[in-house]
Amino acid sequence: MGYNILVVDDEKLIVKGIKFSLEQDGMTVTPAYDGEEALNYIKEKEFDLVVLDVMLPKMDGLEVCQQTREFSQIPIIMVTAKGEDMDKIMGLEYGADDYITKPFNILELKARIKAILRRSTKKGAETPSAAQRLKIRNLELEYESRRVFIDGKETNLTAKEFDLLELLMKNHGKVYSREKLLDLIWGYDYPGDVRTVDVHVRRLREKIEDNPSEPKYIFTKWGVGYYFN
Repeated sequence: MGYNILVVDDEKLIVKGIKFSLEQDGMTVTPAYDGEEALNYIKEKEFDLVVLDVMLPKMDGLEVCQQTREFSQIPIIMVTAKGEDMDKIMGLEYGADDYITKPFNILELKARIKAILRRSTKKGAETPSAAQRLKIRNLELEYESRRVFIDGKETNLTAKEFDLLELLMKNHGKVYSREKLLDLIWGYDYPGDVRTVDVHVRRLREKIEDNPSEPKYIFTKWGVGYYFN
């Protein structure tokens, strides 16, 4: 079954180019040209991923991302202007899974889309076996359904947050540098910087730690990187 992608940009030629390219790979693309239209689509329809420009009429992409995260964990790739580092970081803070900078190569965008889609599967309906679960203290992770529970209560993670937690939990005690995490989690020759990892770790701590400033799960090895205790 093909994936359903929402592409949001007020430059219609850019949307047209992305749409044409993704449809060549069997994906179904819905275009949107302003923030309000995009948010309405996300509320009303089922999408597998959103490509979301920051600079949009009516409502900017950061606000769309922030409001979307109030009710959905759909993967979001933010599109930022060249050199706008604050937009990149804010996009990650608001819940984006990834970002790409204009002007971009369509092959790079497709690679990022496919990397996220490969790892963000639908939640399964079956009860997972013990082999499909990993539990450490009161934190439980289900591989197939990509769900996370704390004291039996589900907490919603984005695709990249889940991937990061899964890697660290499976290899608890092993310290990963930020550069290594970029390589392993983002899954391709990622041109971003290590702040991407820091933002995702901070957001993950806010969701799974009782006190994010005094974590009991994800620790920092100063000068090196992160590890799961």
